[in-house]
Amino acid sequence: MKYMLLICVDDTIEPTAGDPTIEQWLAEVDGVRLDGSQLRSAQDATTVRRRGDEVLLTDGPFAETKEQIVGYDVVDCADLDEAIRIASRHPCARFGSVEVRPFFTG
Repeated sequence: MKYMLLICVDDTIEPTAGDPTIEQWLAEVDGVRLDGSQLRSAQDATTVRRRGDEVLLTDGPFAETKEQIVGYDVVDCADLDEAIRIASRHPCARFGSVEVRPFFTG
């Protein structure tokens, strides 16, 4: 089953020396990770809403929070337990959070 890992961090918090690197994590999940990327800053985001026939654009993120989505990974795992194990080993899980969300399958 495919899962989206939403990588969230407070950009004022820095990783500590000795934490696993993203390169180490990528090597660990080789064959399970299907795609992923770092995202640009939330200040570069544009939020789009449609109300009736009007398209409303807002610069910046949808919500004001300290933690922002800074990246994503798509993994193909046997089950949620495997996805959680992979997410827990992501370097950003040590100082931010990783939201694990299954893809909808209809």
